[in-house]
Amino acid sequence: MVIAGDSKGQQGRVLVVNREKEKVLVEGVNVVSKHSRPTNKSPKGGIIEKEAPIHISNLKVIDGSGKPTRVGRKIDEKTNKTVRYSKKSGEVIK
Repeated sequence: MVIAGDSKGQQGRVLVVNREKEKVLVEGVNVVSKHSRPTNKSPKGGIIEKEAPIHISNLKVIDGSGKPTRVGRKIDEKTNKTVRYSKKSGEVIK
């Protein structure tokens, strides 16, 4: 879920994460119009709408209850592995 910017309140599935630039590409969020020249692939050219990356600090994870939440990390007692959990509800995020 987007928490800041023009796309505030929108939800989508994460498509690509760029760790170096700290940006995320989310499906259906931050859609921009791109003007393209005619090429062999698209002989007409024209205006194409596509998703643009958004900074990771402007996003929150949706937990199982459907609410935006912060994410914490803890060690699972059964498997002794680190797992992510929802700070709001306390349930493990897969």
